[in-house]
Amino acid sequence: MLSRLSRFLTPRTISSFAPPVSHKDFIPSMAEIAIFASGCFWGTEHIFLKHFPPKPEPGKGIISTAVGYTGGKAEITNPNYKQVCSGSTNHAEAVRIEFDPSVVGYADLVEFFYRTHDPTTVNRQGGDVGTQYRSAIFTTTPEQATIAQRVTEEVQAKHFTPKGTKIVTEILAAGPWWNAEDYHQLYLFKNPGGYQCPTHRLHW
Repeated sequence: MLSRLSRFLTPRTISSFAPPVSHKDFIPSMAEIAIFASGCFWGTEHIFLKHFPPKPEPGKGIISTAVGYTGGKAEITNPNYKQVCSGSTNHAEAVRIEFDPSVVGYADLVEFFYRTHDPTTVNRQGGDVGTQYRSAIFTTTPEQATIAQRVTEEVQAKHFTPKGTKIVTEILAAGPWWNAEDYHQLYLFKNPGGYQCPTHRLHW
């Protein structure tokens, strides 16, 4: 975690951020937004795109992704990586997924989210510790909230109750979204040998 932080503490201007809103002008009208936090956002984005690649068309449901910061203190806007890693903003590292629900359902994405990290550790994934690494689902519609709760209960009963462990994932309504700095976007595709949290793998 410290090596990641020291390597990438570079200044960022406001202009390097996308607005904290959906980019609906640039995606098909039927697209929906899903937001997940499961530790280091490099690995979260990487594993979703590996298993739901956008191309060749129509792909497997994901249209585009962005990594960024969400779920933090309301008074802190435009947080940068250094601020988020300090834990002072309470933002989570997360991935924002634009997806086509006619190709992949939201429930499938939620189940895959649980399948690819450890949702039983509070503010931690592997060796990465801090509120920015918490497990969380940020829902963008009331229907998503219902689905996320249902899938959570199903996954708990099938995969964690038999092991005597409990899911601690937060399920919250999505708030403002801030894109992370450009060098974070698609990081592990650009840097295949880069750091990846060992929990970001298929657990079943």
